[in-house]
Amino acid sequence: MDPRIDELLRLELRKVAPGTRLREALESIIAGRTGALIVIGDVTNVGAISNGGFAIDIPFTPQRLFELAKMDGAIILDGDCERILKANVHLVPDPGLPTSETGMRHRTAERVSRQTRGLVISISQRREMVTLYLAGQRVTLDDIEVALAKASQALQTLERYRSRLDEVLSRLTALEFYDLVTIADVTEAIGRFELVGRVSREVSRYIVQLGTEGRLIRMQAEELTASVDDDYVLLLRDYAADPGLRKIAAVRAKLAEVTTDRLFEPDSILPVLGISTAMLGPEDHVRARGYRVLARIPMLPSTVVHRIVDRFGSLPAILQASAADLDDVDGVGTRRARSIINGLARVRSHTSA
Repeated sequence: MDPRIDELLRLELRKVAPGTRLREALESIIAGRTGALIVIGDVTNVGAISNGGFAIDIPFTPQRLFELAKMDGAIILDGDCERILKANVHLVPDPGLPTSETGMRHRTAERVSRQTRGLVISISQRREMVTLYLAGQRVTLDDIEVALAKASQALQTLERYRSRLDEVLSRLTALEFYDLVTIADVTEAIGRFELVGRVSREVSRYIVQLGTEGRLIRMQAEELTASVDDDYVLLLRDYAADPGLRKIAAVRAKLAEVTTDRLFEPDSILPVLGISTAMLGPEDHVRARGYRVLARIPMLPSTVVHRIVDRFGSLPAILQASAADLDDVDGVGTRRARSIINGLARVRSHTSA
């Protein structure tokens, strides 16, 4: 799934999370064994592919939506789910748009989602199932018990991936101090960061679905992903051809598009980092700039870290610098120079190859 669509869908899921008025309405529709087709937002484009029905423009309440769902046509809500705009609407999306659905209601829902920017909710009367569509992507809402079970399973996977990431980073840090890092080591670390991020987004989607029932899962996920995002940026700044933050953001976006089965292949990762695969192979050595290691020294501002890296160019050069050399860097000073040397020694002592 496109990461941008995935993020939008995750945000839209908040509208139907347990504890919301819309979720209350959907549960009433299911309990009443009534199907429904609900379109939320993008009123202009939805209006262009609909006819019939009647405009009501009344405040949204779960009971009103439930009663209107007893009619055959679609119901149109505003983007904030605060007002019911139209009911009993006949939707006529482009029949040439692709769809993987078989039922008429679900086929219409998927095509409407492809043709508009609205969120489309289809409730199956026969299967008592709620399916959300956005830009052609679909998510089926699970019962709370099922969603909790899936979230717990995903959380266990996230815990394993985070543990493995920590092991890989610890080893990478040790190799950086000995100037023994290879392309394969960098590729593995990037792959591990991506796996943690992808599973984290999956857990986040379940948390959103669970709403008020997902507080404990959310707390555990936040603990497992603490500092991961910042560490990932620092790693990329250490090894990407251009360490600028704007460029790193673009690099992360491209890495998010790499398929999972190719995350650990240097040929897939190096071009994204701006490194030629013709020049370097998996066993070739590379040097860290020092962003990630310097960030582990307490009370060292990021602006000073950048000046140090800019001055010395690589972690090995920084490690060889004397207190006087560091003192020459703008913003360091004698006391901070000694603190940096001691801090690097502590980080080194806490890592092992």
